[in-house]
Amino acid sequence: MGLPNAALLKETNLKGKVAVVTGSASGIGFAIAQGLSRMGAGVVLADLNPEAGQTALGNLRNSDATAEFVATDVSKTHDVRRLMEVAIERFGRIDILVNDAGVQHMAPVVDFPEDRWDQLIGVMLTGTFLCCKYAVPHMIRQNWGRVINLGSIHGKVAAPYKSAYVAAKHGVLGLTKVLALKVAEHNITCNAICPADVRTPLVEGQIADQARRHSISPEEVIQKIMLAPAAIKRMLEPEEVASLVLYLCSDHASGITGSAMDTDLGWNAR
Repeated sequence: MGLPNAALLKETNLKGKVAVVTGSASGIGFAIAQGLSRMGAGVVLADLNPEAGQTALGNLRNSDATAEFVATDVSKTHDVRRLMEVAIERFGRIDILVNDAGVQHMAPVVDFPEDRWDQLIGVMLTGTFLCCKYAVPHMIRQNWGRVINLGSIHGKVAAPYKSAYVAAKHGVLGLTKVLALKVAEHNITCNAICPADVRTPLVEGQIADQARRHSISPEEVIQKIMLAPAAIKRMLEPEEVASLVLYLCSDHASGITGSAMDTDLGWNAR
């Protein structure tokens, strides 16, 4: 799918809407939060890292955005409930939920640490479920909402060292479809976005890990491993993913739900 053009995004007005964005202290999540605030939405940033979260909040407020930050472990019910409570206390409503929180660990299945498996599944799959569970009732009451789950190209195709990540992202796509069917009658859409590799701190860490694993340079990891399946030989930028989120939040996308949209640089064209 092509990305929405600048003129279309310029028409998007989210003034009066309130968005909760997890994993928003940096990378894709921050780009999404920044884009939503530029369109007029109030934004509640959520991240496990309180220092990075406060820095991100300061950067948004410096641009006159209306925003709050809540330190949140999305794998914990108590934290997620508190996140949504703060959003309601501060803004009185929740219109948009973007589930972006993510972590990574790479190892063959036989060597994969069980505690890291639990962590990855907890953050990306259970966390997405919990945030949906506690945000969607507010959308149902107001008869409008947008839920956008950050999947991955690895929600559709596998990678040999990413068992927990691949499993979690496949689960996110299934959860997206289930929720889309259930909430459509309330004027709520639920979609997933499946990017290829995006230039973020998380991916930079993967590049370094693979360089050590294969005894090659980071540049060779990018060119020979990460970009090998792609038709377009470059990495995505966080703002490209954010632009698709903004489109899905707009009235132009009101007929799209239950979809897993690729921004995959041509991975799935093969």
